[in-house]
Amino acid sequence: MPFSRPYAAILARRLAEPRRFIHAVAGPRQVGKTTLVQQVTSAGRFPTRYASADEPTLRGPGWLEQQWEAARLEARDAGRRGGVLVLDEIQKVPGWSESVKRLWDEDTRARLALKVIVLGSAPLLVQRGLSESLAGRFEVLHLPHWSLAEMREAFGWSLDQYLFHGGYPGAAPLIGEPARWARYVLDALVETTIARDVLLLSRVDKPALLRRLFHLGCSYSGQILSYTKMLGQLQEAGNTTTLAHYLDLLAAAGMLTGLQKYAGAVVRQRGSSPKLQVLNTALMTAHTGLRLEEARADRQFWGRLVESAVGAHLANAAAAGVCGLFYWREGNREVDFVTRAGRTVTAIEVKSGRSRDAQPGLAAFAEAHGRARTLLVGGDGIAVGEFLARPVEHWLKG
Repeated sequence: MPFSRPYAAILARRLAEPRRFIHAVAGPRQVGKTTLVQQVTSAGRFPTRYASADEPTLRGPGWLEQQWEAARLEARDAGRRGGVLVLDEIQKVPGWSESVKRLWDEDTRARLALKVIVLGSAPLLVQRGLSESLAGRFEVLHLPHWSLAEMREAFGWSLDQYLFHGGYPGAAPLIGEPARWARYVLDALVETTIARDVLLLSRVDKPALLRRLFHLGCSYSGQILSYTKMLGQLQEAGNTTTLAHYLDLLAAAGMLTGLQKYAGAVVRQRGSSPKLQVLNTALMTAHTGLRLEEARADRQFWGRLVESAVGAHLANAAAAGVCGLFYWREGNREVDFVTRAGRTVTAIEVKSGRSRDAQPGLAAFAEAHGRARTLLVGGDGIAVGEFLARPVEHWLKG
């Protein structure tokens, strides 16, 4: 797989520093976590031991200790330079965070220069282990879905190809065979993520409801939908708290999130109807049966796809801690996205060919929040391709 992600340079710099933290590389499936780590450790010529718990046999604490001890021997042989231990699919080792804490603390007391990288395909479970047992001992490098700039550099994609096929590099070689591409996304990515990263590793009392919620969210990406309306669409006499929890699980897996309404009070934000947002537009298109040309000819669908691509770009940045991300609506005035980075608030409207004019919402938001910046993406504003090709940080500078 071609690989030139900017996160490689970040990880390389961290590994070149004195031993301070356990490095956790987190992100959705198929974004290149393992590839990135292997390329960085190879290019840096670090004495490295790579071990994966993704094997048919059950991996336990004993296996983890064996791998750690072998890495210790290699680090001692390397002298002051030390070594690197890479533990992949770490969430599959029962009690992994407690074992890592004990072993890490032993090395700290012994002043052993062994640096540790942990990876996992279940971001929620990895984060939970880090927070519960390894507080103060870890630093996270979040890898989001691939951007337009990355897919363009690696595969020569056009803007339309990116809008339709999203940012899954593993699926890129299949786009010439639309049916095969769609089946790969649905079977190898969507189903695997739900079955192995969400249902098996988190408590889900109604797995069928979670699956239906995911499909509903993909169909309604870019739209504001109350939990009560969701229950009606899902034909479920359920609990709105359950839906909110399932949305959180899907967001943690890098699939679907529910943006909250921007307001001065956090309570109002959490109590608002969410705006559904996919984190990769391939999740919108793979199940439709449409080809790129057919989707492009459907102006309404294409408009939603453009808005969702902008939203996914922002949501992936928000997941990495770049900004907070919301929507805004008061009466019949609406702004597609609102970001908050420090004290800087930016309202972003996407002009995607829909009949609703983009300007009144921005003007109303600016009037209600006088210090806010406003951006128009598409139409006579910033070109969609230009917005997606640059990191979100570029657009949020005050």
